[in-house]
Amino acid sequence: MKVHSLVDLKQLRLVMRERAAAALAREQAERERQEHEARERRLFELAVGPVRPLRDPGRVASPPPDVQPQPLQRQRDEAAVMREALSDEFDVETLLHTDDRLSFLRPGLGPDVLVRLRAGRWSIQRQIDLHGLRTDEAREALGRFLRECHQQGLRCVRVVHGKGLGSPGRTPVLKDRVPRWLVQKSEVLAFAQARPAEGGAGALVVLLRQAQGVSREPA
Repeated sequence: MKVHSLVDLKQLRLVMRERAAAALAREQAERERQEHEARERRLFELAVGPVRPLRDPGRVASPPPDVQPQPLQRQRDEAAVMREALSDEFDVETLLHTDDRLSFLRPGLGPDVLVRLRAGRWSIQRQIDLHGLRTDEAREALGRFLRECHQQGLRCVRVVHGKGLGSPGRTPVLKDRVPRWLVQKSEVLAFAQARPAEGGAGALVVLLRQAQGVSREPA
């Protein structure tokens, strides 16, 4: 501010006094803030005892992994395929060997395959137990089980369907349905009733077709 008269000088002094008062007020407020923080720290130390700041561990917080979307539609589509592919009305009487033990052999295979299967010459690599499942649940579970075992290169599996003694009217529902379903699956080469030690009349031992690109033979 340029001073041209006594009035201007008075105004300049007034502005300077106001600025000085404002600066003094700021300094006073800062001192009060620091004193307040010091009192708070002192009260905290008196309450919990001496404290030390934690060391920085140097860890880097990584963001949580992205949640992968569930292929729900694909699962529904596959379930629909299973329902359509395995029919309860499929007539298997002409395809099954109706001797003392129910069995099936895909055309083109030699009878020695069934002989070896019944004798337990191939190790059972996995099994599925269909006990307690409704018919539609058992059909889908069996189809999924066979598909997964075939993709993994497994050759000999066991399907436990039970003897049907606990079914209403003691009618063996799954025992009658499971052979019909197995015959319709292209992965299945043969099956035979399990030996007594492996489930007997309540289970089937199934021989699966070898998956392409997988050279795993049953033991």
